[in-house]
Amino acid sequence: MSAPDESQFTAMRDASREDYQKIGLHNLEFFRGLPDRILTHLRILEGDTGGYAVDRLTHSLQTATRAQRDGQDDEYVVCALLHDIGDTLACTNHSELAATMLEPFVSDKNHWIVKHHGIFQGYYFFHHLGLDRNARDRFRDHEWFRDCAAFCEKYDQNSFDPEYETLPLESFEPAVRKLFAAPSKSIYVGEDGAGPLAP
Repeated sequence: MSAPDESQFTAMRDASREDYQKIGLHNLEFFRGLPDRILTHLRILEGDTGGYAVDRLTHSLQTATRAQRDGQDDEYVVCALLHDIGDTLACTNHSELAATMLEPFVSDKNHWIVKHHGIFQGYYFFHHLGLDRNARDRFRDHEWFRDCAAFCEKYDQNSFDPEYETLPLESFEPAVRKLFAAPSKSIYVGEDGAGPLAP
């Protein structure tokens, strides 16, 4: 049995405007919990090293720490923190999962960097697996090629150091909460230009 404030329809085609207004209010409340869910999922990365010298959470924290200490803004730092959040659920396309999460909240440039960092990171190890380390060159003419290469060189490929003074997750929590407080752009756009969670 559904609660009194829940819609009663069983097929979307039968729903009314009032139904979707109720659902919209529920979604807004659910949306407010997004930062907590993201932080919880980041913690899932703890403990699994994937064979590296540090676990996946430490790698993510170290990447973000390096970006922050290098003077990058909060949005970029959060992207650095979340760049591998898809490792546990999207083992073969983790970059795309992270990019999809971030897309409504970040600049097109930062989204592109996160989405493509996997193939750019391959420059450092693909040749050891019989793959083309220069696979990233298919994007050579893209305006953000150098930015993605710089992300991998300066912050990602070198963040497996157990001796590095890595900041704890709590240090990044305010930036995560601020970034995910409201989308900067909507993926779904209505006639008035607004989406269900448009700013």
